[in-house]
Amino acid sequence: MERAVIDTAAPVALGLSPTAVAGACRARLNWAWLGLVPFVGFTLLFLVAPVFYLFHGAFTNAAGQYTLENIVALTGAQIGAAYWLSIRLSFVSAAIGTVTGGLLAYALILGGMPAWVRKAFNSFSGVASNFAGVPLAFAFIATIGRLGLVTLLLRDAFGINLYASGFSLFSFWGLALTYLYFQLPLMVLMITPSMEGLRPEWREAAEILGASRGQYWRMVGLPVLAPSVIGCFLLLFTNAFGTLATVFALTGSNFSVVPIVLYNQIRGNVLYNPNLGYALALGMVLIMAFSNTLYFLVRSRAERWRK
Repeated sequence: MERAVIDTAAPVALGLSPTAVAGACRARLNWAWLGLVPFVGFTLLFLVAPVFYLFHGAFTNAAGQYTLENIVALTGAQIGAAYWLSIRLSFVSAAIGTVTGGLLAYALILGGMPAWVRKAFNSFSGVASNFAGVPLAFAFIATIGRLGLVTLLLRDAFGINLYASGFSLFSFWGLALTYLYFQLPLMVLMITPSMEGLRPEWREAAEILGASRGQYWRMVGLPVLAPSVIGCFLLLFTNAFGTLATVFALTGSNFSVVPIVLYNQIRGNVLYNPNLGYALALGMVLIMAFSNTLYFLVRSRAERWRK
C-alpha cells in the first residue's frame, strides 16, 4: 500500500498535474490494435465459424442426430475415387507449375533479362494468377477446344490433329494444362523473393574455391532454394485442390473431383445429402490444413537463410 501511494504521488511531486498524468496514460495506449478488429471479425465470421458448422454437420444426419455415417461414407468407392482424382490432378498441376514457374523465374531474375521484360512478366503473372473460372474455361475452349483457333490452325496448316491423336481438353491432362495457366504465374510471384535472396557473395565464394556453376547450384543454390520451392509446391497443390469454377465450367459435372461431388451433394437434385457434403468439405479442410501446416514449417526454414 505504501509503495502504491508513493508511485501515485510521484508525478505530483514532480510538478505534473493530474490532467497531464491522465494524458500520458492515454498516450501509452496502443490504438493500432483497433486495426486488427475488422480482420479478426472477418476471420471468425467467414473462417472459424464455417469450420465449426462443417464439423457439426459432418457428424449429424438430416434429423439432427449425431452419427458417424457421413464419415464412414467418405471411405466409399465413389468418394474415395473423387479424392484420389483431386489429389492426382492437384499434384500434377502443382509439380508442373513448380518446375516451369521456377525455370521462368530463374530466367527473369538470374538470367540477365532486360528490366522491362521482368516487369512485363510480373504484371502478367499478377493478372493471370487470378484468372480462373468461366473466363478461363472459355479462353481454353476457344483456343484448343475441338474447334479452337490453335486446333484448327494446327490441323489446316500443319496437318496435326490434336484430338485424333488422343488429346482432349476435357480430360485429366486437359484440365492439368488449364490449371497450369494460373499455377505457373503464381509460382513466379511466390518464388521471386527467394530467387532475389540468393546473395552474390555465395556464388563468388564458390567460384574462388574452384566450384563450377553446376557445383554451385547443386551444393549451395538448390539447397538454399529447396524449402521455398517445397513451400510453393504445397501452396500450388492447395490452390488446385480447392478449384471448382474452372472444372465445372469446362466439364460440367462429368469430371468427379471432390469440389464437384461436394457441389452435387449440397445443391444437386438427385444426390442431395447436405450432411455428406459437410463431411466432404471437412475432409478438404483437413487436407488443406495439413498442406498449409507443412508450408509454414518449410517457410520458417527458408526464412533462416534470408536472415
